[in-house]
Amino acid sequence: MTPRHVVAPSPIGELTIVAEEGAITRVHMDAAKYRPSDLARYGEPADPTEEPFASAVRQLAEYFRRERRDFDLPLAPAGDDFAQRVWALLRAIPYGETTTYGALARALGDRNLAQAVGHANGHNPIAIVVPCHRVIGADGSLVGYAGGLDRKRFLLALEEPLPDDAGRLF
Repeated sequence: MTPRHVVAPSPIGELTIVAEEGAITRVHMDAAKYRPSDLARYGEPADPTEEPFASAVRQLAEYFRRERRDFDLPLAPAGDDFAQRVWALLRAIPYGETTTYGALARALGDRNLAQAVGHANGHNPIAIVVPCHRVIGADGSLVGYAGGLDRKRFLLALEEPLPDDAGRLF
């Protein structure tokens, strides 16, 4: 089956959502570093009311309104076995939390894999939904984000508790 796509607005710029055979294969930001230069790879425009596009657009809008912390979408990112393992770890990072490249490498069983983890993280084809923005440097700094550090900063700030909610028990 051929890929199809829709373009959805967001506070960080347009998001191109690509699906094939009923599963999301890409969510790219309008100025992402590794966005395909040949936009024909996105396929023909799709009807945004069709699935899985309607759910993806709705869930992303809910996320940006702070109404959604987890995504429930069929995903089929293309990548080798190592990248798939890294992206699975990314999906396990809780909303509002961060981890480091080194911690992900250790979770894969080899702390020396941090650079390879960074490469797989940077080539994550499903931005936001597979939350590569939650990975930071070992010293807590914002490093390496294919969508740009301003977008990474925005997404991490979006996931911070609101001042009224911080520390409240009820």
